[in-house]
Amino acid sequence: MDVNYYRTFIAVADDCPVTEGVVPQARGGKKTVAVLQYEMLAGNPYVYTQEDVLFESWLRRQEPADLPENEVARLRDEFFAKPQPCVRASPLPKKFGWGLACDAEGRVALCPMESKEYQDFLAGDTMKILKAMRSARA
Repeated sequence: MDVNYYRTFIAVADDCPVTEGVVPQARGGKKTVAVLQYEMLAGNPYVYTQEDVLFESWLRRQEPADLPENEVARLRDEFFAKPQPCVRASPLPKKFGWGLACDAEGRVALCPMESKEYQDFLAGDTMKILKAMRSARA
């Protein structure tokens, strides 16, 4: 089952508490989901798909030792066998001010909300625009 977005821009949530993209920080010496996802995407625009981001950030939080490729594949199959939240629920667009641009192949790039590129995505008509999920109920 494919859960990637294609030609879609995920804008920050309406209740996002910041006015510009903020780099997430580790808490209590542990990397949060936001930190892991930011590290994956910040230096690698349009490299990872939504599925890659969701699975890898989950896997890295498990702190696995070097797992063989077949074990990682098995864990990935198990991970996606259950419904998973999409990147609209990611803390990056919900709390840290980062839009997520998904290209025609489903690969994701970060876009800070204060940038011209962010405004261009919102004003353009080449991508579907979705809002990140709100943190609080309306």
